[in-house]
Formats: sequence, C-alpha cells, structure tokens
Amino acid sequence: MKRHSTIVKPSDYESALSVVGTDVTVLAAKQVTQGQEFTFQRGESGMGPPPHSHDWDEAFFVLKGSVDFTCEGKLETCLPGTLVFVPGGTVHAFHYGPDGGEMLEVTGAGSKATQMFAAVDREIPPGPPDVETITEVLGRNGVTLHL
Repeated sequence: MKRHSTIVKPSDYESALSVVGTDVTVLAAKQVTQGQEFTFQRGESGMGPPPHSHDWDEAFFVLKGSVDFTCEGKLETCLPGTLVFVPGGTVHAFHYGPDGGEMLEVTGAGSKATQMFAAVDREIPPGPPDVETITEVLGRNGVTLHL
C-alpha cells in the first residue's frame, strides 16, 4: 500500500483523552499515518502508568517539567530535551515529576496505543481505577500490567 504525506494541524485534533491521570491528545493515529502513532501527553505530579509492557516500540520526548522513567528496573529522571526509547516487550513505567510534565510519544508499527487510550477514556471513570477493570481493558488492547 502506498503511503502519503500527511499534515495534521491543531484544529484537526480531537479533545484530549483522560487516561488515568494523563491527558492524551492524539496527534495522528495509525489510520492516518499507515504506521506510527503520535500523541502529546500531559500529567500532574505523581501521575503516570504502573509497570507495563506491550509488543510495539515506543519513544518519548520530554518537552516540559520532568518525568521519572523506569525501564528494565532502572529509574532515571528525564528533563526537557530527553528522548526515551522503549523497545516492544520491555517492562516500563513513568511518573510525572514535582511540577508535572509534558511529552511527545511516538509508537512503532503495530501499535495499539491510541486505541487503548480511547478505551481507557471511555471505560474507566475518573479517580483511582479499579485494578481488575483496568487490567481487563488494557489486556484487550495489547498491554500487560506488571504489578
């Protein structure tokens, strides 16, 4: 299938999704790019996903604030300008630093990230999530929790 160049403007974005304490704006899903997915993520201090893994590669570029990433058991505080690459299958987690943070996320081919974010936004109410429910929603979308 021939892929085409794509330009997505801010007026094209839908409202941010609420994903367990992180606001996720889908910049371009794989239906648009025919491959990678792009999101802008913003979170308050202490928010972020627990240890998890999925089959697709993922990269994060920290834009503002700080983000504490744990990859393969190693914790690293990442400041603006830091790129974090997470190969598919790697157990990882992150939490936004004391002043919150903002990041660009890019996923590799085969990603189900934007589909998973939409499902969490639709099916998980605000507040502390029920572990059984979030585990089931994530599992249906290719994500395994490692609690």
